[in-house]
Amino acid sequence: MPRSFGYDSLSMSSDMPFLGPRQAMDLQEISRKPKRTTSHTLGELLQRIGDSTTTSPTHPSPSVPLLLSFHNLTYSVSAGRSLLPACFTRRTNTNTEKKVLLNDISGEARDGEIMAVLGASGSGKSTLIDALANRIARESLKGCVTLNGEALESKLLKVISAYVMQDDLLFPMLTVEETLMFSAEFRLPRTMPRSRKRSRVQALIDQLGLRSAANTIIGDEGRRGVSGGERRRVSIGTDIIHDPILLFLDEPTSGLDSTSAFMVVKVLQRIAQSGSIVIMSIHQPSYRILKLLDRLIILSRGHTVFSGVPASLPLFFAEHGHPIPPHEDKTEFALDHIRELEATPGATEDLARLNTTWQMRNNPNRIPQTQKLSLKDAISASISMGKLVSGASNMDSNSVPKYANPFWKEMIVIAQRSFTNSRRAPELFGARFGAVIITGFILATIFWKLDNTPKGIQERLGFFSFAMSTTFYTCAEAIPVFLLQRYIFMRETAYNAYRRWSYVISHAIISIPSLIVLSLAFAATTYFAVGLAGGASGFLFYLTFVFASFWAGNSFVTFLSGIIFNLMMAYTVVVAILAYFVLFSGFFITRDRIPSYWLWFHYASLVKYPYQGVMQNEFEDPLKCFVRGTQVFDGSPLREVPESVKLNLLKTMSKTLGMNITRTTCLTTGSDIVKQTGVTDIDKWSCLWITIALGFFFRVLFYFALLIGSKNKRR
Repeated sequence: MPRSFGYDSLSMSSDMPFLGPRQAMDLQEISRKPKRTTSHTLGELLQRIGDSTTTSPTHPSPSVPLLLSFHNLTYSVSAGRSLLPACFTRRTNTNTEKKVLLNDISGEARDGEIMAVLGASGSGKSTLIDALANRIARESLKGCVTLNGEALESKLLKVISAYVMQDDLLFPMLTVEETLMFSAEFRLPRTMPRSRKRSRVQALIDQLGLRSAANTIIGDEGRRGVSGGERRRVSIGTDIIHDPILLFLDEPTSGLDSTSAFMVVKVLQRIAQSGSIVIMSIHQPSYRILKLLDRLIILSRGHTVFSGVPASLPLFFAEHGHPIPPHEDKTEFALDHIRELEATPGATEDLARLNTTWQMRNNPNRIPQTQKLSLKDAISASISMGKLVSGASNMDSNSVPKYANPFWKEMIVIAQRSFTNSRRAPELFGARFGAVIITGFILATIFWKLDNTPKGIQERLGFFSFAMSTTFYTCAEAIPVFLLQRYIFMRETAYNAYRRWSYVISHAIISIPSLIVLSLAFAATTYFAVGLAGGASGFLFYLTFVFASFWAGNSFVTFLSGIIFNLMMAYTVVVAILAYFVLFSGFFITRDRIPSYWLWFHYASLVKYPYQGVMQNEFEDPLKCFVRGTQVFDGSPLREVPESVKLNLLKTMSKTLGMNITRTTCLTTGSDIVKQTGVTDIDKWSCLWITIALGFFFRVLFYFALLIGSKNKRR
């Protein structure tokens, strides 16, 4: 029999504390107790080793009878395909053609065993796993799923179970040990000492066979890291760190070679033997993997065509009239034969009816009613044995906490993980920083030391428009940040690793330092080189507005990445909307010239407020003159006439207007420019607070986008 989950790892780990005589006797007693196929959990052994010896520990039964039953599961979807994600669509036409993915599926899975769902592509394997894991909306799924005879509530299922997706969703720049440690920080309670969390991670690394890769980064397409099999085992490890009672896996061996696949299933067998119910889908197991499986369900076009132990496969097909040849691989023969039957109309349904009849005649032994515990007692007993680590020694199903940690702890761990991952990929921030520096350098050299002339006025207007819009366009480079983490976020929040708003707040906080650096770099590069007004106070206000623009732009882009799943589409939408913001900012057309039916877009423009604020900051001095005497003709065709003619024109204008206009008379001040450009409706401080508030507004929208768009359930 394979070794128990956690025991051998603990005995070999150098990080484990010395076992006292009483603790050693406890472990010896555990190893001598008779057991079915179940062994004590990693959590129990860690508790026994870490607890004080002031009281004699109680020894729970090494087996808690757990039975997951599902009856008459039926699920169908509309044949048509929507272009929008399922969470944003509603089905209104009930007469559309339906495609049945699950058709009256029933079965059961027990603790200490692996139940594997087999079938060809499109047979309904993943759909059945999703149905059991409550990843299908209740109104769409018919039938019932019970644990020890009681219906499983969604809230409770999230706490006592884990779901391993088919894709390995991991941070590429974290090492194996760091990945599991961060998972432990999320899943294990804050009351558990960090040393015990680290010991748990070390034991899990040994049990998963990842000791040699513990300090290797996960890697991605551009960076070499762990192998495919090791990555899959890390994915499993992140979801079992809290020792769940139920473990669902969607094709955990997909894409792996035979050796790696066998090692993955071997790990799953140890997890099952620790007292968990393990349910997995698998395309076509090898002979060695088949020996590790305890129960099989074979699906074909949503029907159950076989359900039972692997050893009964030959008997079943022999009764069907297609005996498996002696030296033929049993599952390969079964799946090939079922695939051939699918080509014959009605043959799959006939095999499903035969399976029903065969099951009634060869009904396997069930757990006796006297041994079946209520759901409340079963969960309490599992927790007392070390399962479902929650910081308490005894809990019932109603007192299991929804989250393991308070929100501030979640925020700290999320920030630490993001910082660690980003620190090892500095080229991402470096590219953004370089773009800001290069843009600032180009603007500084083009608009070098602008003078206080009519041309200088126009050049200042162009500089402010381009500078403020640039801060928003450079934020578009932040689009991939969440898009690359979306499915990691969905996997972790689906089973309550942390709260969504903890992620949103942490995501906002960790973006601020980089925005400050970018703001300082851009402001210092452009302000003094262009020769903007205001001195030190003017620079601080300009710097504040640049930061507010980066903040609002980053929040806006983050929000869009929360509602648009495709990277190229997200870039297209961001660039288009920012272009509209610049168009309606008030630079190309002033507010009083915008048609009334487009005026709302002017006030919705993110660029309007920073542009208007820096304009007022630059031209707020009423005594500063920008147009004197003959300079009034510089913006007209008369600029080419001789100076003497211009002076004569000024004399004529003086007589007409009844005032003395000379070569040095100030005709346009900063206040006049502000009025002419139409940026007087909101003062500069209000523009600053509005820009900052818009950043918070889009963060709130980002939260609701995650709340609605990451339900992670089929409809």
